[in-house]
Formats: sequence, C-alpha cells, structure tokens
Amino acid sequence: MTIETLAKQGITHTGLAGIDTARLKAMRNTTLRTCFNRLEDTRYRQEFVARILDREYINDAGARSVNATWYALESIQGGVVWIVCGTDAETDYSRLIPVALRKVRMMLVLGPSGQLKQSFNGAVPAIEECHSMRDALHRAYLYDASDVKVLFSPACNDGTPTNALGEAFRSEVNEL
Repeated sequence: MTIETLAKQGITHTGLAGIDTARLKAMRNTTLRTCFNRLEDTRYRQEFVARILDREYINDAGARSVNATWYALESIQGGVVWIVCGTDAETDYSRLIPVALRKVRMMLVLGPSGQLKQSFNGAVPAIEECHSMRDALHRAYLYDASDVKVLFSPACNDGTPTNALGEAFRSEVNEL
C-alpha cells in the first residue's frame, strides 16, 4: 500500500496517529509523556467497522463539525451513503455542498431533515428522514449500488456524547 493510498483513506490522520499515540504515552520523559497523555483517542474518527456484502461501514461519530465531516467525505474514495444528524437547525452546511455533489449518493438524516433538505436540495439525489440509527442502517443496507461506502458523520453537535453515537452505529452495524 502506498502512502498516497493511506492518505486518501484518512489512515495517516487517524489510524497511524492512534497507533503512535499509545507508544508516545508510554515514554519515559515526564514532560513529553504529560503532553501526549492529553491527546484524545482517535476512536470514532473514520473508524472501519465492518464490510458487509462488499460494502464498508465507517464510523466517524467524532466528526461533530462541518469541517470534520468535510474531511471525512473528501477522504473517502467512491460514492457515499451518508448518515448525518439533523437536529441542529443553525448549522451552515454550504461548505459541504461541493463534496456532496461529487460523492454523496444518498443522505440519511437522523431526526428532522428540514434544514438538510433545504441545504442539499439538488446536490444529493436522495435525502431520507430516519427515525433511528437502526432505520438508517437498514436503508443504507438496502441501497442498490455496489460502489458506495456507508459513512456515519454527524456534522453537528447536538449534545449527545460522541461515544454514545459511535457505539450506537457500531452496535447496529453488527446487527445487520
């Protein structure tokens, strides 16, 4: 695997950093160890969860901003079924429209979808409102395209803890 392939998949940013973080936290130099112990884990950041029927499921529950979601969408090669939270009516999603035009084949919105439908109307071929993570993943599973990856990237901070969102995604993917 080349470094370019790693970079395109976001592995250098998240996966390799996570591996090195564990080593850095164990260092003997007290000052360095103190600094690196403050680093947050990279769990829920472009985390591969499963491959089911040749479709990858990626958990990016840590992407609680438009910028973080932009990076996740931009890093993925191919089409995306994007699971996003729709509970924040004040977020400006305009920065995501260019990447959505190129990559997002279907948007599955957890919660009210009014703001997202308004923002992405014409940019995304299908936008559906889902009542739960299970509902969203069931629809993603049934989506008829072989070249897509399913990405959970909330794009907003609705107050729900990242680990709760990330574990809900992981748990429901494992139930598919």
